[in-house]
Amino acid sequence: VQLQASGGGLVQPGGSLRLSCAASGFTLDYYAIGWFRQAPGKEREGVSCISSSDGSTYYADSVKGRFAVARDNARRNVVHLQMNSLKPEDTAVYYCAARNVPGAPTDAAQYDTWSQGTQVTVSS
Repeated sequence: VQLQASGGGLVQPGGSLRLSCAASGFTLDYYAIGWFRQAPGKEREGVSCISSSDGSTYYADSVKGRFAVARDNARRNVVHLQMNSLKPEDTAVYYCAARNVPGAPTDAAQYDTWSQGTQVTVSS
């Protein structure tokens, strides 16, 4: 099973991007999905996650009100991270991760399947 993250790019401050996490070989219906990011010289940071069971979501304080995670209604193997009002400090490599467990783990160590990264750069 594999995950592929896509949708990164260069955007000006205040702009938007939508990242996608697509699974091959399985649907994501019963998987908790987490989004994480790592900026140069910094530790990996949890950004958001969505529960496998009740659809509840979690957001880091730094992105609350600007980012939104959601499952794709039409494609059961895709989860999106909509990022609005982007700031230079959002610049990082973003990863999605999955695990077939109840709830929405916020700890990266609880995920066992990871995507490659997609670069997000916010700069004028």
